[in-house]
Amino acid sequence: MISKEVIHRMAEEKLSDTMFIVDVTVGLGNAISVVIDSDEGLSIDKCIEMSRHIEHQFDREVEDFSLEVSSPGLTQPFKVLRQYQKYLGKEIEIVTGKGDKWTGILQSADEKSFFVETKKNSKVDGKKTVETKTVEFSPNEIKTVKPVITFK
Repeated sequence: MISKEVIHRMAEEKLSDTMFIVDVTVGLGNAISVVIDSDEGLSIDKCIEMSRHIEHQFDREVEDFSLEVSSPGLTQPFKVLRQYQKYLGKEIEIVTGKGDKWTGILQSADEKSFFVETKKNSKVDGKKTVETKTVEFSPNEIKTVKPVITFK
């Protein structure tokens, strides 16, 4: 069986400075899936290059496999810190482990936590106001984080 670590190392060899690995899985029958991304967006040509790079390092006569190289979809949750960093200053959606849903602008992120600026409409003395506050989340308290898609 082909190991996940071997595939990960092969993928790292082909990454440019702006590219990063989001996920690598090896399933039954050597079904390999590699998800890559880039700080600048990822073209299909880069996925094809990565696929060819990995595929050419194996001999199908020795071990059969299937290979899929893709970028994370816009609706897919974040899996690695670099995805958070890519979306700094942009709107994200957070669903906590308790099921609470938040949206806001991602302000900062590191391995321990990330900060999101949220806005909440409220009434004060009969007047509508918008309250802005920064909320801290830790990775162990969230279920999913993904970008908010807007068409402007």
